Amino acid sequence: MSVKIGNIDLGEFPLLLAPMEDVSDPPFRYVCKQNGADLMYTEFISSEGLIRDAAKSLQKLDIFEYERPIGIQIFGGDIEHMREASEIASAAGPDLVDINYGCPVKNVVCKGAGSSLLRDIDKMVKMTEAVVKASHLPVTVKTRLGWDDDSKNVYEVAERLQDVGIQALTIHGRTRAQLYKGEADWSLIREIKRNPRIKIPIFGNGDVDSPEKAANWRMEYEVDGIMIGRAAIGYPWIFREVKHFFKTGEHLPGPTIEERIDVCRTHLDKSLEWKGPKTGIFEMRRHYANYFKGLPDFKPYRMRLVAEPDINNIYSILEEVAEKFANYDATKVLA
Repeated sequence: MSVKIGNIDLGEFPLLLAPMEDVSDPPFRYVCKQNGADLMYTEFISSEGLIRDAAKSLQKLDIFEYERPIGIQIFGGDIEHMREASEIASAAGPDLVDINYGCPVKNVVCKGAGSSLLRDIDKMVKMTEAVVKASHLPVTVKTRLGWDDDSKNVYEVAERLQDVGIQALTIHGRTRAQLYKGEADWSLIREIKRNPRIKIPIFGNGDVDSPEKAANWRMEYEVDGIMIGRAAIGYPWIFREVKHFFKTGEHLPGPTIEERIDVCRTHLDKSLEWKGPKTGIFEMRRHYANYFKGLPDFKPYRMRLVAEPDINNIYSILEEVAEKFANYDATKVLA
């Protein structure tokens, strides 16, 4: 049976790309889509930035036809501003609008946004209802288990947000207090999925970094789909590997050096197209180490890549990497 958000058919068990600040931009989304991501989201966008027409926020609204289905994720602490932001986001033409109630970062929380709303469920419900009413698109939510171990209230959150109209819920298996430390706990996610009142899709997020874990947690926690975040950074192949394991129970060989070079270069080219040469080269620097993680003695190449301002020289360095490791079996070491 297909999983649906409104009229959006995501297939039997969708794999979602998590919205990650300074990561989930169109160039990164492109390579993840090419490798099997079923639903993707923009980086989270400030409601305040949208209503002020801030250039950085508006640029994050950029979406492309090849990315569909795609959601625009917004965050904020003011209900009226979130309502206005949802109208702006909806007008940009995504397939859905997502609300971030999960970001644990201090400068977001201190503004009454992100996971801070887990301390004020009544306000969260009012804000969500305002966004749902303001948008003609399906509205979804991403959140956490609760503020801390003494206030895991996501069970209540799931019921009340469903009641005001959200059409899917993604739950990160940590509290705000945990940030990204410790292990994600999906047991409460399973309880929500088993709640007979809950009819919307429930997606699990947190610590899925291998095909085996995805397959095991799919069965153990009974979720409708899995959202993958950090494991996809520099390794968009995670989506195709998980899908292959679901179908066959076998591991797909990891990417070869040639594949890594090709996808890294594609990511770079898309970055240049979208951001221009200066910013495109600068922001691509955070990805090189992940694309070539595990290669022996790669550090000198990484240092050169992150320091090089000329695009032609970057292409030359990547060609050097391809030649250097041409006979190296990366499929086993790096998978």
